[in-house]
Amino acid sequence: MEHIKNIAILTSGGDSPGMNAAIRAVVRTAIYNNLKVTGIMSGFSGILKSNFIKMESHSVSKIISSGGTILKSSRCHEFLSYEGRKKAYDNMKIHGIDALIVLGGDGSFHGADLLGKEFGLPVIGVPCTIDNDIYGTDFTIGYDTAINTAVRAIDQIRDTADSHNLLFFVEVMGRHSGFIALSTALATGAESVLLPETPTNIEQLCNYLVTGRRKNKTSGIIIVAEGDEEGDAQEIARKVKVRLPDYETRVTILGHVQRGGSPTSNDRVLASILGYEAVNALLKGIYGVMTGRINSKIVYTKLEETYSKRNKIEENLVEISTILST
Repeated sequence: MEHIKNIAILTSGGDSPGMNAAIRAVVRTAIYNNLKVTGIMSGFSGILKSNFIKMESHSVSKIISSGGTILKSSRCHEFLSYEGRKKAYDNMKIHGIDALIVLGGDGSFHGADLLGKEFGLPVIGVPCTIDNDIYGTDFTIGYDTAINTAVRAIDQIRDTADSHNLLFFVEVMGRHSGFIALSTALATGAESVLLPETPTNIEQLCNYLVTGRRKNKTSGIIIVAEGDEEGDAQEIARKVKVRLPDYETRVTILGHVQRGGSPTSNDRVLASILGYEAVNALLKGIYGVMTGRINSKIVYTKLEETYSKRNKIEENLVEISTILST
């Protein structure tokens, strides 16, 4: 669009590996098209504080391999109110910002959507979350890295489990989504996986551990998504121990280690593509959408759909995981 001369970019919500690669793609694509780029530090709170920095091509040198986000991230309660968003819009106008690209998840997109609708600001979302639960894209930036991080850790845990005949309950991130848990279960050959999307029956789990597995197998890995209906890994392990007192159980919580680290090549490529396409969307007069990739093709999804709908796990993968674990 001809009237867009200065694009702002921010990262919001939880960090995810590949955010820096996406920042790099946005900045260099914008500069290539003779646009100015303004970086906003610390998410939406940075707009309210006018925490703006000028971004040049050299500003994003050597960041493609770095985890986290050079623009920092935060939660901003003030932005939840209309008055807060009005202040944010006014601050951007004062600094000559014509459009905004937001890297984040569904909560971030909700705020960005309101800002765009209430004040007519062109806004684009780029999906960055390890949970992979954003509607409108096959994969989110950071998901592949998180899986690989979890797989490496679980492979190492299995060495100890096998050496000492231990039953490990490994908790991975996923308060509302079982994507990480299911993929790591398949990739590591876990004995069972407990997901927020599927009912958990502790009795059935115990019966499987006793009779459904190969004979004389007393070690194993149970992967638990943190949002499972029966509780976290500590609670699941406690319930199993009550029913199977002879089993030696241990709990490992992977936690925020899944968010950090250098992004995989898949995440770097995805971030580069989606950051590039976010700028191109604005140039084509497309906004109020998220850039995503489905079946290797770029798609635009209305921001409202990204936070009102949710990606669903593939049920056939649950069946595959169950069959292969016996």
